[in-house]
Amino acid sequence: TVFVCAPYRRFENESKTTDSHTQRCLQNKKRKMGKLLDEIGSGEAAFIARQKVFFVATAPLNGNHHVNLSPKAPGSSVVVLGPHKVAYADLTGSGAETAAHVMENGRMTLMFCNLQEGPPKILRLHGRAELLVKENVDKSLLEKFPTSLTQTNPGFRSVFILNVERISSSCGYSLPIMTYQKTRSTLDEYAERKGIEGMNEYCLYKNSFSIDGLPSVAQVRNPNLVIAPK
Repeated sequence: TVFVCAPYRRFENESKTTDSHTQRCLQNKKRKMGKLLDEIGSGEAAFIARQKVFFVATAPLNGNHHVNLSPKAPGSSVVVLGPHKVAYADLTGSGAETAAHVMENGRMTLMFCNLQEGPPKILRLHGRAELLVKENVDKSLLEKFPTSLTQTNPGFRSVFILNVERISSSCGYSLPIMTYQKTRSTLDEYAERKGIEGMNEYCLYKNSFSIDGLPSVAQVRNPNLVIAPK
């Protein structure tokens, strides 16, 4: 929240009033609803793991191309690798904007917010990301994620590693309080029906390009195959 002082004219008979007004404005401008953190501590790591959904934002370099914002679930698919590094496991979907943008410029922001009972909080991690396709992820890193995501799910396609450059926490006072019922299983069930071979083919045809024609994750996984963008 930003407090802005309205313009005023100074008159001799109201000098005390305007001085008091100015002082209040200056004090309000110093009040910050959010704060910068030096590192991802144990409290932040626990907050991340508790979330049922988080959000990933990326953008291409071309100003005429589309910015992307994707919901991801659950928070347990994110692992804290260090005070300034996190990673999350990614499942195959109908689009691949995040991967395309990261391959082009690396910029990424992760946002976690408490939508359930408890203290309101929003946590943002800004930084530069790198994409590791499933075929190139080291076993020691895979073991840090739930097996249901990376080892038994035919739709697992990649891991994003974010080198965090800025960590910010803000209030979330206006966010709703919602009751969690369950996590949808539709994506997992679809992947099970398709199997590994079927999901790899789906990834090839759906995840080779972004909506703006940028190369994406399937081209890294299938360097010897060429799929023309639509």
